[in-house]
Amino acid sequence: MKSIENVQIKDTFWRSYLETVKKEVIPYQWEALNDRLPNTEPSHAIENFRIAAGEAEGEFFGMVFQDSDVAKWLEAVAYILKDEPNEQLEKTADEVIDLLERAQQEDGYLNTYYTIKEPNNRWTNLTDNHELYCAGHLIEAAVAYYKATNKRKFLDVVCKYADYIDQVFGEEEGKIHGYPGHQEIELALLKLYEVTENERYLHLSHYFIHQRGKQPHYFDEERKRRGQTGPNWYIGGNQYNQSHQPVIEQKQAVGHSVRAVYMYTAMADLAKKTNNESLKIACENLWENVTQKQMYITGGIGSSEHGESFSFDYDLPNDTSYTETCASVGLVFWARNMLGLEKNRKYADVMERALYNGTISGMDLDGKKFFYVNPLEVWPKACNHRFDKRHVKAVRQQWFTCACCPPNLARMIGSIGDFIYSTEDNQLFVHLYIGSESAVSIKNQKVKVIQETNYPWDGDVKLSIEIESATEFTIALRIPGWCKNPVVKVNNQLISVEHLENGYLYINRTWENNDQIELIFPMKPERIWSNPKVRENLGKVAIQRGPILYCLEEVDNGKELPAIQLPRQSILQEVNGTGLFEGMVTIKAEAYRLVENTDDLYVNNALLKTPCIIKAVPYFAWCNRQPGEMLVWINEDRNV
Repeated sequence: MKSIENVQIKDTFWRSYLETVKKEVIPYQWEALNDRLPNTEPSHAIENFRIAAGEAEGEFFGMVFQDSDVAKWLEAVAYILKDEPNEQLEKTADEVIDLLERAQQEDGYLNTYYTIKEPNNRWTNLTDNHELYCAGHLIEAAVAYYKATNKRKFLDVVCKYADYIDQVFGEEEGKIHGYPGHQEIELALLKLYEVTENERYLHLSHYFIHQRGKQPHYFDEERKRRGQTGPNWYIGGNQYNQSHQPVIEQKQAVGHSVRAVYMYTAMADLAKKTNNESLKIACENLWENVTQKQMYITGGIGSSEHGESFSFDYDLPNDTSYTETCASVGLVFWARNMLGLEKNRKYADVMERALYNGTISGMDLDGKKFFYVNPLEVWPKACNHRFDKRHVKAVRQQWFTCACCPPNLARMIGSIGDFIYSTEDNQLFVHLYIGSESAVSIKNQKVKVIQETNYPWDGDVKLSIEIESATEFTIALRIPGWCKNPVVKVNNQLISVEHLENGYLYINRTWENNDQIELIFPMKPERIWSNPKVRENLGKVAIQRGPILYCLEEVDNGKELPAIQLPRQSILQEVNGTGLFEGMVTIKAEAYRLVENTDDLYVNNALLKTPCIIKAVPYFAWCNRQPGEMLVWINEDRNV
């Protein structure tokens, strides 16, 4: 599968996010990286590189993986530059790249923590200290920057670093037989292989993936060498970083959710590139476990604050969920690579669910505040007083000491065009419905695809084909799993949708210039229920319209949102949004609220009900007005 990378986003929804990243997020994060934001934790990330380059004095400051914040910022810049040239932004990025080059050691090593703080201890704590993780983010950024600008300097820097890492790690005698504590470099090396065609990077990624979990266990041995003899801090031991067994034997997602999905993303890509069937099967098993037993309706993953991790099947608490923004971003990356293994709607449906819900909820609509944790229920008083909810914030934050999520979200939004289409064997696949223009070569013909839509608020999509001469090929259209009665037309002629292949409609014909495909995906608000094994959601219902999940906020519905009961037969009505929600669709419905009829804590008679009108707003946009309670899963009254 080859993604179409020269995609221009014209879409109202995603164009606004791209403009926010361009005009607000990237400048805001640049200020953060340079410690110029008031009343926030300093980053010191740029200053660390200056110190490492010998251009400033001082000590290393920040998390051990602080370098990765700069790398992710550069990657987001690359995608924005590809979208629209910006001379000043490119100049700033080039200056940062020059700084990175000056901070690089003669042998190729590039990590400010060890260069400044522990120069003699490289590679002695792979378990915890993120050297290879930071290297991976630098590699990803360099590949993106090379594709956007065609400048090689950054690429040459990371190739020198990757060559050095290849000399240090491997199965050969004299090399370190370890692998990353936090997976990331595995997927980055595969991207580096794509642009350089240097098979050493493919082999090194293969080594890191398949060495994981072998006995004797590298991390256990490493801890002994450091004199750490006590038990592992994480309840699941080496499950924390998915090194408890070889990857091809893993069937259940465990441990730190971001590490997991980054590894799964690499596994899927490596399986595709090397035609490795056992790796492919492992990816499929893990996908089914994550998405059918451990994923929130928002596309959020990682339910436990302990270790920012998966817990166990069907354990999906709403008010203590961790659901880190980075984890949903990683799920999007993994879904895209699973589509490379098999064109199956289930992968694109999850990718869409996470994109429109569990990722962008991590950022204010103005791009200036961020959520690290994305819960499905918030009671601000409990967040302030209960230790087990200390990680849940009732409002987004300006910045974080551990600031991985904001730049991660920015680079995902910046690269949104890479998720829409792909090509394979003279077939053009449409995975997402986003207004855009793109060009692709099929059978030596330049095919321009123009997609027009007001998705996700409207399910009408028009695809126009511009081609120099008539050419026979296939266009495969994803029919979203949420859509019950789709309509497809080619040049106003109805096309049967009775026979789908894994959720895709394959249309093979001789395409001519100005051919048009019309798609109609009827959208209406609908109720969604959980599997009964999800205990927290028994007797509750969620509201969804198209790919968008909805929630209740205190500002619209008052306090004590769990006291609201939505009758089964109550009609869910669409309302055109106003104010902050202009251009969006909100939902209203008749409901009931349980009210106090006594001061007693417990009573033996039924509580009173009072009628009310509830208003539900898109989950991704919650907490952009007055702070307060929020609720996704609403108590359902089936007896009224």
